[in-house]
Amino acid sequence: MANSEQLEYLQDSADDWKVYRREHAITRPDLRGADLSAAELPGADLSGADLAGADLTNANLANADLSGANLSGAYLLNVVLSGSNLAVADLTGANLTEVNAANANLTDATLTGAILGGANLTNADLTNAILHQADLGGANLTSATLLQADLTEANLADVNLSRADLTGVIGLNLSGR
Repeated sequence: MANSEQLEYLQDSADDWKVYRREHAITRPDLRGADLSAAELPGADLSGADLAGADLTNANLANADLSGANLSGAYLLNVVLSGSNLAVADLTGANLTEVNAANANLTDATLTGAILGGANLTNADLTNAILHQADLGGANLTSATLLQADLTEANLADVNLSRADLTGVIGLNLSGR
């Protein structure tokens, strides 16, 4: 269950949240299961936050810092994550259908079993990302960097990989599932 005080500051505005985090030196915000649907949080510092099971549907998190965040089982349908930092984030089982994560940093992120159907990952950096059993059906990975990424048992049906860097990718199966 989310910390109600932290949730209140975050829902006020991204600026209020920055001040709150700075003044309270929060190392791991507890936002588990929070309803942040349609939240306007561009540039928010959510690094290290526990957002497991949170609902972020239709939220704007462009250029946000979600590095090291726990987003396992979170709902990120139609979320704007363009330019965001999700390095080392845990997105296990998260639903990222139709997410816009163009130019996002997903290095070393765990997306095991995540749903990324129709996702825009243009120019995203997925170096060393774990996409084991992820559903990428219809995703756009144009010019994405997938160096050493693990795509074992991932659904790549109708994925656009034009100009993507697939150097050292593990488990690449372009025939679909």
